[in-house]
Amino acid sequence: MATKSKTTKKTIIDAYMQYVLEHEVVPRSVYKFCKLNEFKESEFYSFFGSVEGLRKEIWNEFFRETLKLLHKNKEYERFTNREKMLIFFFTFFEMMALNRSYVLFTLQEHRAMLKNLEQLRGLRKHIKSFASDLINEGNATKSLKITKHNPAIFSEGTWLEFLFVLKFWMDDDSAGFEKTDMAIEKSINTIFDLFDNTPLENIIDFGKFLYKEKLS
Repeated sequence: MATKSKTTKKTIIDAYMQYVLEHEVVPRSVYKFCKLNEFKESEFYSFFGSVEGLRKEIWNEFFRETLKLLHKNKEYERFTNREKMLIFFFTFFEMMALNRSYVLFTLQEHRAMLKNLEQLRGLRKHIKSFASDLINEGNATKSLKITKHNPAIFSEGTWLEFLFVLKFWMDDDSAGFEKTDMAIEKSINTIFDLFDNTPLENIIDFGKFLYKEKLS
């Protein structure tokens, strides 16, 4: 007789995402959710303190899986910081595309966008830390203090850029989300050019792009 596979964090996350896609509602009872999916409440609570904690952890998993994919690329460590940020955004939003139905549901559950964004708190810390690490790596190669960049400012800018791209992607109806790819490339290049003190050309280009998309 085949034995039931062990319940893991991934098992519960997969079951939760499937549940909300099928029922179009967040489970209100951990007990009923566990019973429906045939795992124990104690197993659920060994990984998550609540349904809200599970929702936050899904975004953390998206981030961790993105990093795993990046580091599978043997050339990744040779990339410039700009290239690392670009490939991070491209890879993350490719993962979003694979889970688009869930992401759209969970980020449009409430009319108030800020309430929907509460589940991204952990992701915000991860992305800001990722951005700070890139800037600190760059600063380590600079001998003059005046040429070094502020990781706090850059990381916050990166997070705001992420939110912009996320909203853009949610509204993007282009084939293969090619407009989102354009937005990523232009926005990331603009951020890095701002820190390289040569922003004018890219800012104008980026502004024209946003203006065109807003009117189209």
